[in-house]
Amino acid sequence: MQNINKKIYSLLPLIIGLIFIAACSKKDIGIPESREIIHLDEYHGQKISDPYRWLEDFTNDEVKEWVRLQNNYSQKFVKNRFQKSIKQDLELIWTSEYVSTPFKVQDKIFYYFNTGKLEQNRLMIRDCESCPERILIDPNNFSNDGTVSLASVSVSPNAEWIAFAKSDGGSDWRTWKIMNISSGEILDDEIEWSKFSGAEWSPDSSGFFYRKYLKPDGEELLDLNSSPKLMFHVIGTNQINDQIIIWNKNDPLLSSSITVSDDGQYKILYTEKGTDERNLISISRYEDEGFISIIDEFVASYTFIDSEDNYLWFLTDHMAPNRKVVRLDFNNLNLGFEEIISETASSIRSVDLINQSFVINYLDDTFSNIKYFSKDGKKMGSLKLESLGTISGLAGKKEDESIFYSFTNFKQPTQIYKLNLLTGGSELFWEENLTNFDPNNYETRLEFFPSKDGTLIPLHITHKKNLQIDSKTPVLLYGYGGFNISILPRFSKRYLAWMNQGGVFAMANLRGGAEYGKSWHEQGMLLNKQNVFDDFAYAAKFLHANKIGSPKSTSIQGRSNGGLLVGAVMLQNPDLFGFAIPQVGVMDMLRFNKFTIGWAWESDYGSPENLDDFKNLYAYSPYHNIQADVCYPPTLITTSDRDDRVVPSHSYKFAARLQNLQSCDNAIMLRVETRSGHGAGIPRNKLINEIADIYGTALSFTQKN
Repeated sequence: MQNINKKIYSLLPLIIGLIFIAACSKKDIGIPESREIIHLDEYHGQKISDPYRWLEDFTNDEVKEWVRLQNNYSQKFVKNRFQKSIKQDLELIWTSEYVSTPFKVQDKIFYYFNTGKLEQNRLMIRDCESCPERILIDPNNFSNDGTVSLASVSVSPNAEWIAFAKSDGGSDWRTWKIMNISSGEILDDEIEWSKFSGAEWSPDSSGFFYRKYLKPDGEELLDLNSSPKLMFHVIGTNQINDQIIIWNKNDPLLSSSITVSDDGQYKILYTEKGTDERNLISISRYEDEGFISIIDEFVASYTFIDSEDNYLWFLTDHMAPNRKVVRLDFNNLNLGFEEIISETASSIRSVDLINQSFVINYLDDTFSNIKYFSKDGKKMGSLKLESLGTISGLAGKKEDESIFYSFTNFKQPTQIYKLNLLTGGSELFWEENLTNFDPNNYETRLEFFPSKDGTLIPLHITHKKNLQIDSKTPVLLYGYGGFNISILPRFSKRYLAWMNQGGVFAMANLRGGAEYGKSWHEQGMLLNKQNVFDDFAYAAKFLHANKIGSPKSTSIQGRSNGGLLVGAVMLQNPDLFGFAIPQVGVMDMLRFNKFTIGWAWESDYGSPENLDDFKNLYAYSPYHNIQADVCYPPTLITTSDRDDRVVPSHSYKFAARLQNLQSCDNAIMLRVETRSGHGAGIPRNKLINEIADIYGTALSFTQKN
């Protein structure tokens, strides 16, 4: 016994040394210290620890210093040979010109343009179809560094005025200004504290409707946004005199908006609750004061299409998950809605009434299929396409004889066509030409794989032709899966840069989106959210089973709700991926509803205040499901310091806990962009640097051997 004790005592210095090394190892390799403060919240009788609550005060000096140290730490891994190569490639790719799909108001044509080197896109105008183009608004003059962007525009019906909104540093807050289109004069009018709003003009172009929130009492990037007012602004007046149209004081979670019919005869009042697709509808003649309630319960989604005389057409999913077109007779409202175009096996993405006929964009296994119908619902033909892809921009008015639309897919950069609705013919108006790029050198295909419950999930796979694909091939798997949003085949410069490094890009159309209508969304929301995570994991398993990469060579990426997706799936399947990229993610599922507009997401996620929802949210919440005895894949978490939609504290808290509980040497990195928000309006150079950093780091970890 004494000998045993002697041996133990003799080993004490070594044991103490090993403990000291283990305790200091993270500090020694430069991981910033994330102090823990005991904090407990109680949910339905259960105590939940939140030791990094202090990071929620993300404008605090201590938190800013923590962020600075985190950025310094991540830079040790970001600077590598792949990053340099990708950045050089992106600089070359991004020199191509950009043109958006034009839209017409009266005889004027508007579109966005970039030379390929500007930080922000300019808004251009042609005063007539044969007139030369000129710059209408150049947001590159808004700031020296390009971080103030042109967020939205709305042209008055008479095409004399344009309301335009600025975003400062990527914030969702908008400041609206008004310009005289002919003279370029900007009026003194300034509309502040507007958010998630367009500008809907009155028929006489005297003013517009918009949504306004109360000025925050505290930090404008953090405070809860609720109880918005629907306002009307008369041009040439001070905002303080704007009229309140609707203010739901008794239910601060309701928001309202107005659409004015093209003929100026009707105004349609929408009432929504959060991001729920279901809404209430009220209608009135434009000059009437009050509204007539048409839909007074949250049972379905209704979207106004157009009107003519006493008829109004709507797109709805009421008793039609894939949506249908219905008609309402305003002179005989007791008849209710009459079905004009029935639901089909394909979901409807959009509908517009152009040249006296309906132009309907259907989705067939994620690809656009354009069909024409008469106003009484008779089939009139379809738009012929040379290849499968995504059609956007099909918008116009009943009297238009021609419109513009864009076409793209994973290997085809954007092409813009002018469609003659009288002959049905299309002619190429503009196409994106990238330096040293030939679409024939790439291939893309659609596969279907069974998820955990057997549901078939679409998976798009794109890469260079003749690429030798095996278990070592770098694979980038992207997903979203939520909020009834369809992720469709589109060409992307960022994914091209990945493929140019010899990688495979794969995109899974997970449940929770709208690719297959309302039922597809419902299968991936609320208590069904785990289906989305399973779909994503099984996409990776399908790829690996078919020798397309392996767990070591596969990176996963998602933004916002997709950041939540990546966070949840990497924790549930830590051995399935070689690198994880959760971007601007919703990571704390017990407090997402406490900041800015987070409460609105309860329609998709549920509420932590509800017991069943709490159990479900807590089961997959990335922040709460990190384990101390698990080796997680190398991870680069990204966010922005001015993200006031998914506040950066989600990513901060997730990074801090993941770094402290990581049980192996796989690096957990946090990259925080400055003067940037949730993603919109990012300047060219910041975007290139971000993409190069992310993909370069992913390749440096997955292609070590």
